[in-house]
Amino acid sequence: MSVFAALVDQLADLLHPLFGTAAAAAAIVLFTALVRLLVHPLSRAAARGQRARAQLQPRIAELRKRYAKQPEKLQKAVLELHTEEKVSPLSGILPSLLQLPAFFLLYRLFSGGGDGLLSHQLFAAPLGGRWTDALAGDGMFGPAGLVYAGLFLVVAAIATFTYVRARRTAADTATGVGTGTGTGALGKVLPLLSYGTLITVAVVPLAVALYVVTSAAWSAVERAVLYT
Repeated sequence: MSVFAALVDQLADLLHPLFGTAAAAAAIVLFTALVRLLVHPLSRAAARGQRARAQLQPRIAELRKRYAKQPEKLQKAVLELHTEEKVSPLSGILPSLLQLPAFFLLYRLFSGGGDGLLSHQLFAAPLGGRWTDALAGDGMFGPAGLVYAGLFLVVAAIATFTYVRARRTAADTATGVGTGTGTGALGKVLPLLSYGTLITVAVVPLAVALYVVTSAAWSAVERAVLYT
């Protein structure tokens, strides 16, 4: 972990002429983006797998109607369909799971990066501090509080973009394939989860919040590009 912390520190030194005292914060954003770029091929693989599975959904729906009272035959028919079309039932899922170690590493890095990283600031807000620290200091509209206010606005914009796009995708899917009552209810709830990032940013150290916001923005743009 110290090796990656040293890389971020060196990156901050390189960025210092451009960003001054905010160089460490800029290094966190850039390092997160670089890691997301490295795992982007896995995201592309996940998107291909999800599209392949989505194309099979109308045929799987027909099989469910045909074998509604024969679960064993249904399972066999679905497996045969995947084999025939050379689509793995795990395609789209496994590549996403393989990305988790990278995200866990980044979280650990920015939540416990040591004094060399967390002792820096983003404007008036320490990277090792939390929103509650800003509120206890100069309050919600103090210098540090305004930094968090800016982050909250960015997160809200990303969450709204994700929410609108997810609702549109769910509506298109429901129109094209048809969904049950449970799926429709789930489709209404899942897009709201993107706003949970606001809670995360409010409770984690600012260094982690910068990672979370950067990763959320990357994911929103990535999904808009890969799933259109």
